[in-house]
Amino acid sequence: MSAKLISSIPTNLYIGGEWLPSSDGNRIAVVDPATELVIADVASGSAADATGAVDAAFEAAAEWVATPPRVRAEVLRKAFELMTERKEDLATIISREEGKTLAEGLGEVAYAAEFFRWYAEEAPRTMGHFGRSPAGANNILVDYSPVGVSLLITPWNFPAAMGTRKIAPALAAGCTVILKPASETPLTALALAGLLEDAGVPAGVVNVFPSSRSSEISNRILSDSRVGKVSFTGSTEVGRVLLAKASERIVNCSMELGGNAPFIVLDDADIDNAVAGAMIAKMRNAGESCIGANRFYAHSSIADEFADKFAAAMAELKVGPGLEEGVDVGPLVNASTRDKVEHLVNDAAAGGARILTGGRRPEGPGFFYEPTVVTNIDPQSEILHTEIFGPVAPIVKFDELSDVITRANETIFGLAAYVFSDNVGRALSVAQQLDAGIIGVNRGFVSDPAAPFGGMKQSGLGREGSQDGMHEFLEKRYIAVEW
Repeated sequence: MSAKLISSIPTNLYIGGEWLPSSDGNRIAVVDPATELVIADVASGSAADATGAVDAAFEAAAEWVATPPRVRAEVLRKAFELMTERKEDLATIISREEGKTLAEGLGEVAYAAEFFRWYAEEAPRTMGHFGRSPAGANNILVDYSPVGVSLLITPWNFPAAMGTRKIAPALAAGCTVILKPASETPLTALALAGLLEDAGVPAGVVNVFPSSRSSEISNRILSDSRVGKVSFTGSTEVGRVLLAKASERIVNCSMELGGNAPFIVLDDADIDNAVAGAMIAKMRNAGESCIGANRFYAHSSIADEFADKFAAAMAELKVGPGLEEGVDVGPLVNASTRDKVEHLVNDAAAGGARILTGGRRPEGPGFFYEPTVVTNIDPQSEILHTEIFGPVAPIVKFDELSDVITRANETIFGLAAYVFSDNVGRALSVAQQLDAGIIGVNRGFVSDPAAPFGGMKQSGLGREGSQDGMHEFLEKRYIAVEW
């Protein structure tokens, strides 16, 4: 069934409402990370094709900007309804090309669809304001204008949600877009293109452009004077490169970059609740999440109990292909991601760390790694200072609250953090001292289309979701007028 579904997805570039092969015939092999087998190949766009995508988006822009907000809202609402109707198919596609379990795929599709519904409701509410200058010289009129053709670059870990989280606010604001999905997961993006066409999105308003030549494509598009925006989700290293390129023309930028989220368990925390929260914060998508808990800090008085219960819960998880019944943890997306996780665990163990559970990659095909809990870690160990992006939880003990806050903040990143305590006031006090744009207090799941999503420091610029997400695609305009 899944093979037939995969074969039904168009595999060419979606430009100007047409499915077009790449101009030079290049293709991208899409690999199932559970089997390491190629399940499809899609067109890999060239620089010349990228200019064609800008042409299509620019030509469609005037009509889309002039489309009444209520009409744009109805198109987005229809996209929400279609995505909800097609959830099983979309979840299966996600599982085949990215690796997550079917249950997680269904959860991602539901979350992704909510961005269409949220911005369908926000599209008619882009209100400016009016006031009188305090000096009395003139009136102050403020309105908003779409930022223009927007390049959207999305990662592989949430191929549906990262696409809709950018497409929906851009369309609501009146922008046209070029979506550049990750080479590992282009099928979900191409399926979204067809869905949006069925929802009534006019030709050229959304263009989907897979390509393995990422830097060449982004350089060509960002060099085009008709492009007004780049919105990127991915690593901090790539974000720096894109920011440098965007600086040449002062292109409007939104950047959701890397993380190294601390998970702090205070001495008065409910241990069972903390473990339940840790399982969600760590194991969502097998740990391949930018807001996933990366470093666990537990007070010395409860650290052993927390570690033992956490390890027991991790040991019960079943690892296997995401579409198999009863599987809790699918494969990692590719060999390099799996190998990095394996290296980090082995390096920590070589430095004296103790592995409570897991710590191995299973034999056989697929990029699998066992859910792992590690304690007694050298403070200088690499595992505490990099984004793991896998099912591995390093646990460190602490005694003083001020010390754990310092350690939590000793990173270039500032995306997410988690705090667990039975005293909510105390937890909030800690939360306000953490350098993070997103903080979960006594809960491991924090994502919400109605909430601003983004980080501090080198974890990014701007916010996605909420009203903020649409304002990332709008320019504020002040008009001084007297009458």
